[in-house]
Amino acid sequence: MKLITTYFPDLNEEQLQQFQKLESLYKDWNLKINVVSRKDIDELYLRHVLHSLGIAKVMSFKPNAKVLDVGTGGGFPGIPLAILFPETQFHLVDSIAKKIKVVNEVVDGLGLVNVKASHERVENIPDQFDFIISRAVAIMPTFVHWVKGKIAKQQKHELKNGILYLKGGDLTEELSTYKTATIYNLKDYYNEDFFDTKKVVHLPLKYRG
Repeated sequence: MKLITTYFPDLNEEQLQQFQKLESLYKDWNLKINVVSRKDIDELYLRHVLHSLGIAKVMSFKPNAKVLDVGTGGGFPGIPLAILFPETQFHLVDSIAKKIKVVNEVVDGLGLVNVKASHERVENIPDQFDFIISRAVAIMPTFVHWVKGKIAKQQKHELKNGILYLKGGDLTEELSTYKTATIYNLKDYYNEDFFDTKKVVHLPLKYRG
């Protein structure tokens, strides 16, 4: 928890309690339905929560913004961001039912009212969103294809509507065709070695009706 309060010192009491509860909720549910590796569950705040919140270092979501988390797994990055931005609407999607079950249980346990979770392929989600977030579920060209037509036309933020993607390693080749992509190095925001190669990629996407 100290990791979270170090980098996000302005949390209110409810947010502090919600972040505090994350560990016990995930440890409990992970024993029943394995969604986080044993090594990672012991470093939940570093490898999952703080990593998810890396998106918040480059984007502050506004009230009533709509955010889609694709391939959320056990709820990352969506759940930590939903705690941080309680007035933003998050829709968490995964094609594996047991993962969405864990997401729903954690959301209920935290009392989050700004999260909807769906066991569904992203292509079948009919809505449009200001931003689509994810943690490296596919290479960028595949991901862009999946989310085609899901970006809202109206702009509410300084960053253009599009994808905010948590990725690691050398992205030169993968992003070579995306001239509008911006890469933010998480080591510029966090001191831990874990973030040395971790990045947030912002890729603005044009609206398609």
